[in-house]
Amino acid sequence: MVVGTYTDTGSHGLYSLTFNEQTATFQLLDSCQIVNPSYVTFSSDNKFIYSVSETNNENASVYALSFNNETGAFSILNQESTQGTDPCYISTNGKVVVTANYGGSMSVFPVESNGRIAPVSQIFLGTTGGPDSIRQNAPHVHCAEFSVDGKNLYATDFSADRLLVFKVEEDGQRIEPLVTDSTHQLAIELDADNGPRHIVFDKKGLYAYVIGELSGKITVLEKLGENFIVKQVVEADPAKGRGSADIHISPDGRFLYASNRLVNDGINIFRINQTTGELHSVGYQLTGIHPRNFAITPNGKYLLCACRDSDEIQIFKINEDSGLLSDTGNKIKLPHPVCIKFASSGD
Repeated sequence: MVVGTYTDTGSHGLYSLTFNEQTATFQLLDSCQIVNPSYVTFSSDNKFIYSVSETNNENASVYALSFNNETGAFSILNQESTQGTDPCYISTNGKVVVTANYGGSMSVFPVESNGRIAPVSQIFLGTTGGPDSIRQNAPHVHCAEFSVDGKNLYATDFSADRLLVFKVEEDGQRIEPLVTDSTHQLAIELDADNGPRHIVFDKKGLYAYVIGELSGKITVLEKLGENFIVKQVVEADPAKGRGSADIHISPDGRFLYASNRLVNDGINIFRINQTTGELHSVGYQLTGIHPRNFAITPNGKYLLCACRDSDEIQIFKINEDSGLLSDTGNKIKLPHPVCIKFASSGD
């Protein structure tokens, strides 16, 4: 597993660890000095890692690193400017790397055959229009995620309460807006004051789940042709802290988890209706302070929660029948952890 951190409290940056999926024990392997690697992703063969360096100035960038999946060793290959501030999310289809920049844009980088990234080739801008005069007063793009079939890319246009839909060209090397006519890009409109943050798809790509940071609600989308339509909206943050953060589905597809910050920090647990894709809340697990990100082990037995302001990763055991979480008491102590990825998941 690899952990990204904020480096304002003495963190080295990126860390690699082993994690035993049967015993929930771990061991630190290596670290790599990068400023604020707040989100990372693996190449499909786990040989490369791509990481943002989240800063709000001209130093904002993306890194390509080689990764030894046996020893956990990192080696920086190269670094490129995102040409957009505060990159906070990164994804790849193997042909391009895409960063969502909270400063209001999305950057696209071609991937070279040796795993390095070329300079930014495309930039797309977010918009405004949401009712929150403080948090939606400027464009913010918070997430950019490829569809399951790889044909489209969806970006959360935070300040406009919508998802922007892009077409991935057949060679996988360019991203273009998917247009409904000659001038308008296809967008999936969400409820006002939603503040869409992260999106996750079920394994078949039939349903998408969007967590609204401001609304504290999850929007369930059902695929209809080339588009998604809203099927259900369910509350994820009963405390209404306006800080909902991350969202993931268990490997068996039966449960969905969503984290909330700022008030009543914790994770809401939902059962997924296997016929309709709809959600039903089955429990709420309190966590440490500011659970910005979490990850589920590939075998589905444990959920690891990155509690940024507790300077630790909590390890919860997942009940395979109910989906509920129980705290193992095991903790990985790291300064300001904010992103967890498992190499073997190929995510």
